[in-house]
Parts: sequence; structure tokens; C-alpha cells
Amino acid sequence: MKYLPLVLKHLRRSWLRTLSTVLGMAVCIFLFCTLRTFLMAMDDAKAMGNVSRLVTRHAVSLVYNVPLPYEGRIAQVKGVKRVAISTWFGGSLPAKKEVKDGESSQSGPDFSSFFTNLGVEDEPYFAMHPEFHVPPDQWAAYMADLKGCIVGRGLAKKFGWKPGDTFFLESFIPPYRKREGPFEFTVRGIYDADKVREPSADDTVMYFHYKYLYEGVGQRIAAGLYVVQLEDPTQAPAVAERIDALFKNSDAETKTETEAAFRAGFLEMIGNLALLLNSIGLAVIFTILLVTANTMSMAVRERRNEIGVLKTLGFSSGRVMGLILAEALAIGALGGLLGLGLSWFILAGLPNAPGIGQMVAGFHDFGLHWPVTTQGMAIALSLGVASGLIPALSAYRAKIADMLRQA
Repeated sequence: MKYLPLVLKHLRRSWLRTLSTVLGMAVCIFLFCTLRTFLMAMDDAKAMGNVSRLVTRHAVSLVYNVPLPYEGRIAQVKGVKRVAISTWFGGSLPAKKEVKDGESSQSGPDFSSFFTNLGVEDEPYFAMHPEFHVPPDQWAAYMADLKGCIVGRGLAKKFGWKPGDTFFLESFIPPYRKREGPFEFTVRGIYDADKVREPSADDTVMYFHYKYLYEGVGQRIAAGLYVVQLEDPTQAPAVAERIDALFKNSDAETKTETEAAFRAGFLEMIGNLALLLNSIGLAVIFTILLVTANTMSMAVRERRNEIGVLKTLGFSSGRVMGLILAEALAIGALGGLLGLGLSWFILAGLPNAPGIGQMVAGFHDFGLHWPVTTQGMAIALSLGVASGLIPALSAYRAKIADMLRQA
């Protein structure tokens, strides 16, 4: 510790260069921690899913729907307890547009306020999702109103909705659009999600009557997918195989998988994010390593005279080398702490950010956690030591006469 003032003095000697290097290190650690947090959140999302439920979808892609007559045939498969239709509506709130008289009119979808909205087969769907709790009176009001919907507590809080409120949604999917304009919905119930019973339970989703969707567009459209509840969760692979065998070689073959596998497939539709994000992180780390190494090399070259004097005064080559490594380690520690603080601040605010906040809110326990924190700090310290190693070795091997002559 007695050499700490000497290390700090060297860092302050060219404070602008030191500050820029620390900020560069901080950006590197910030990006690494943020990217790793997203990857961990997606891995957790893939692993979550009720083991007593399967998802049956079109074998080619989620873009294609599944015929409605499939529901009855799936219900007759051995091991199936109940089946329910679930269709992604893709509806957005119409954007508000201010007019001169102070009132507001609505035109076009507002994608900044997008949220998940599903048309479901009510009774069987909620029966197989006991983690959703709806008050009996609100459930009765919902079942009695074709335009009624049930929204999660988190979604209701976001938009300030309460039972009896009305709003409009317009889908960006052409078959789900009406000529007359957006669909009108009335909030008839607010559900609470039991995350203790089901960690993947989401309270930011809106559910409405599937019949309202196909009556609104004037045709019995196909189902987006079928949610299947099992009598025995241990028989999931066998039941999934039986379901897919029913529709093999048909015009619309199916793929049945567990909820966890379905989540994984849904996330993988946007590409190999793990490879992309890891590649970005490695590129940033390598770049910061070069920048920091260049900074340390310049600092050592500028202090050749001082290093020669230190050795003349009796400082051993190992001690001089240790001082330079300590300086590099200090830069790494400062950059790491600053990067971790920035990452924590940004990740804490993302759930409330427009657009991306809806996606982040669906991740369980999203935020900066200890494993990522330790990895980020370890990388910062390693970058600091690695960047100062070659300059420190150069100072270690340098002779006093050469250092004083070149000064």
C-alpha cells in the first residue's frame, strides 16, 4: 500500500489519456455485462415452461395456421386431458393524434405501446393455466361479453385500465383486420399471475374470445396453435409423437413440443443470438485490449527517465515491473466498476423503456446478477494486467544506462 500514491501520481500525470482509457474499459464491461444478461435471460426463458402442457403448431413455421378440425382429433389422443385454441392476434393500440380543439383523434397503430394479445378458447385455456387468478365476478362478466377481454395486472397498471374500460386494437396481420376498422374491446377482468407456482407466468398479456376474432373478420379462420394439457406429464414425448403421427403426410403437418422447447424455438426464429452477441463481446474486448496496451506502452515510454532513476535509487526490476502492472490493474478496476455501475443502471431501467420494455418484462428475474458481475470484473482486471504485461516486461529488462541515455 505504501506505493499506492506513486501509482496514483502516474495515473494523474496524463489524466485525459487515463480517463479516456478508463471510459473505454467501462464501455467494454458495460457491453459485455448487458449482452451476457440478455443471453442468460433467454436461456432461462427457454428452460421455463409447464411440464404438463404441450404446444401443437404447424410443422413448417409459426407463420402458418393449423386447421380447426384438428382440435377434435387431438382431444381423442390417448394421454390428452384437454385442448385449447390460442392465436396470436398481433394487435396494436391506434396512435393518438392531437387536433386543434384540444381533443385527440386516433389513427394508425402505435407500435411503441405494443403488447401481447391472444385470442383463446376461454374455458379450456384458463382451466389448464391455474397460475392465472381471475375473480369469479369478473370471469362471469368476461364470459357474458363477446367483446370482453381479460388483462394481466402488469398490463392494466401500465395503461391505467380497470374493469369497464374500452379500447381499440388493430392487427398488423392482414387476415385479422376488419374493413370497418379496429376491434373494440372492453376490460371485463384483471388476472394475477402466480409466479411462485409458475415462474414463467406473465401478467402483461391480454386474452380475448377467439370467437370474436373469426366473427369479426367474417370467417372461421384456422387456429394459430393448440395448447394441450396432459393427463400424465411423464408421457409428454409419447403423446407428442402420437399427435404428430395423426397429421403426417397431410397438407398441414404438425409439430408438437413442450412449452420449454416452444419458447426456445420462438426465440431462435430471430437468429443465433448467442453467436451474434458473443462475437460482438469478443470484438469489443479485443479492441479495448489493444487500446489499453497502447496507453500503457506510451506511459512507459514517456517515463523512461523516471524508471531509470527508480532503479538507480535501489528499486529492483521486479518492483518497477510491479508498479507498472499495478497501474494497469488500477485502470482495469476503475473501468470495471464504472462499467458495472452503468450496466446495472441501464438494465434496471429497461423494463420501463418504450418498445423493448415489453419484451424485457417477460423475462423472469431480469437484471444484473452476481455471476455476470464477477465475470465482468474478472475480464476488466484481466484486460488491465494483459495490457500492462509487455510494457512492464520492457521496463523490467531495461538497463539503467539505456533508460537515462534515451531520456
